[in-house]
Amino acid sequence: MSIEWVNRAIDGLRAWGREKGVEVDVDEVRLLCDYASDYLEVDELGDFRPGTFEELLLEIYPRKVIAPPESAPETVAAARTLVDFLLDTGEIGTKTAARMRATITEIEPEMPRALADTTKFGMAKSIFSAIGADALDLVDTGDDEDDEGLLGASPSDMFGTAPLPAVRLVPAQEVAGAVREVPLLGDAHRLAGWLAERGRTATTRKSLRVSDAREIEAELGIRWPAAVFRLALELGLARLDGTAVHVEEGHPSLANRSDDDVLALWHGTVKFVTSSAWLITGEEIVDEELGSIHELLYRLQAPVPADAIRDYLSDFADGRTMERLETALHDLAYAGTVQYGDDGLMLTPHGVWGLRARYELLGMHAPVAADLAEGDASGLIGGLITDGLPAEVAERDIVAWLSRRTAQEAAQELFGAVAGAPAEVRGIAVTIVDRLGEEAAPVVRTYLDDAELRPHAIHWLTARGLPAPTLTQDEVLWISVDMLALALPAAEADPEGFAENIAVSGPPAHLIEDMWRVEHPDVVEVLELLGNSLPDKAAAKAARKAAFKARSRGIR
Repeated sequence: MSIEWVNRAIDGLRAWGREKGVEVDVDEVRLLCDYASDYLEVDELGDFRPGTFEELLLEIYPRKVIAPPESAPETVAAARTLVDFLLDTGEIGTKTAARMRATITEIEPEMPRALADTTKFGMAKSIFSAIGADALDLVDTGDDEDDEGLLGASPSDMFGTAPLPAVRLVPAQEVAGAVREVPLLGDAHRLAGWLAERGRTATTRKSLRVSDAREIEAELGIRWPAAVFRLALELGLARLDGTAVHVEEGHPSLANRSDDDVLALWHGTVKFVTSSAWLITGEEIVDEELGSIHELLYRLQAPVPADAIRDYLSDFADGRTMERLETALHDLAYAGTVQYGDDGLMLTPHGVWGLRARYELLGMHAPVAADLAEGDASGLIGGLITDGLPAEVAERDIVAWLSRRTAQEAAQELFGAVAGAPAEVRGIAVTIVDRLGEEAAPVVRTYLDDAELRPHAIHWLTARGLPAPTLTQDEVLWISVDMLALALPAAEADPEGFAENIAVSGPPAHLIEDMWRVEHPDVVEVLELLGNSLPDKAAAKAARKAAFKARSRGIR
C-alpha cells in the first residue's frame, strides 16, 4: 500500500470537512482508502470508480473487517462522504459521482447481510469469530498516523491501532538452545557448508543453480533449497565472491556458536520467515492471510483452534486448499516460529522472543510482562489466572517462585493470600502448596482452624502420612465441590476435554447425591457442570437432581 497518498488524502479530507462544516468519519474513510489501495490497485483518489465501492463494501469488508452487521450504515455514510469529497476536489466529475451514489444506494441494504455471511470471512476473521472478538481488546490510541507493520505492509487490518500486549519471555539461554534445534536454520547452515565444500557456484543473479538444488534436495533432504539458500545468504552463513560460495573459516556449527551469535541468526530468521514476500512452500497460498498469522498469534498468546483454521477454507472452491493450507502451516512449524498440533497453531517460546525483538527493531512498543517469580503470592496466582500462560511458562514461573522461598514461607504466603478468596484462586494456591514437602507441615497445620482451607490442610497432611484429623462427611463433600469449582473456567473453555477427564476421575453417584447440602457458593454451577458432562447416565442424573435441590434451597 502507498501510505503516502492515503495520508495526503486524509489530510485533505480533514481540511475539506473543516471548510465545509462537514463531520467526517476519518477512521472509516481511511479504511476505505487502505483497502482500495491494498486490494483494488487504487493508487490515488482519482482511481476510485463505482465498482470500487461495490467490491469494497460487499466483498472486502465482509472478508477482512470484524464488524457487526449493524455497523454497515456507518461505513455506507463514510463512502458517501468520500464521494462528496472526490467531487468537490475535482477528482471525479458529476456523472461519475452520480453513478457512485447510485451504486452505494444499491449496496446499502445488502451490506449488513454480507457482513453477517460467515462464508465470506477470511482466515483471521474466521479465527476471531470462533474464539470471540473480545479475545483482543481493540484500543483506539487516537493517533491517526500510519506506520509500517511487522511485515513491512500496513498495520494488520484486524488490530488497527491496538497496542501490542505484554508477553512472557523465556531466558535468552533457553531461546538459544531451542533455536539450535530449528530445522530451517539448521538446513541453512548445512546447505552453506555443502556448497562451499564442493566448490559450487551461484548464478549471476545470486540464485541456486537448478542442478545443485536437485542434488541438495536428494542428498541433504532439504525440500526448498532455493529459499533456504536465500536465508543462508541473508544470515551471512554463506557469502558470494562473484558467483563463488564461501563460508567463514571453520564454518562453526550452531552448537559451537555463542548464544549471542545464535540469537543474532534467529533475529534474521524471524525477519525472513515473517516477510510477506516469502513462503516456505514456494506456493502462493493466500499469502495475505498467512502473512499476518504471526502477529495474530503474538496478540492472542494462545493456540488458534484447528476448527477456526478450517473455517477459513469456506472462502475457496479449490478442492486442494485444505491440503495446501495444512502443508503451509506445518512448514511454518519447520521454520521454528510456530508449533502446530492437535490444539491448533501457536507461537513457540523462541518465536515470541524473536517476534518481540523484531517489533522493537521496527520502533513498536513491545512490552514484557512482569516476572511473576519476583512478586508475592497474590501476584503469582493472579498472573497465572489472568495471563492464560502456556503450561510450560506457568510451570517455569511456579518453580522460580518456589525456589526463592523455604517451604514454610511459601505455604504461609500462599494460604495467607487466599483466605476467603473464590474457589479458582484458592484452588491454585492449594495445588502449589501440594508441591511442598513435609517441612511445610507446621504452617499447614495452622490453617486447620480456617473453615475453607481446613479440608485442604487435612488432605495435605493425610497424603504425606502425617497426623491429621479425619475428614468429616461434610468436609469430604465440601472439598469435592471446591476442587471441581476450580475446574469451571477450564470446563467452559474446553467442555469436551473436561468431559473426558471427569469420565475417568469424576465423583461417584452416591457422593454427588449429597453435594446439594454443601455450603459452597459454586455448588449449583458445579452440579450443573457434572449433569451436563458426566458420561455415566446415573451419575449425570444424580447431579441434575442435586442441582435442582441446591437451587431450591437457595430460593427458600
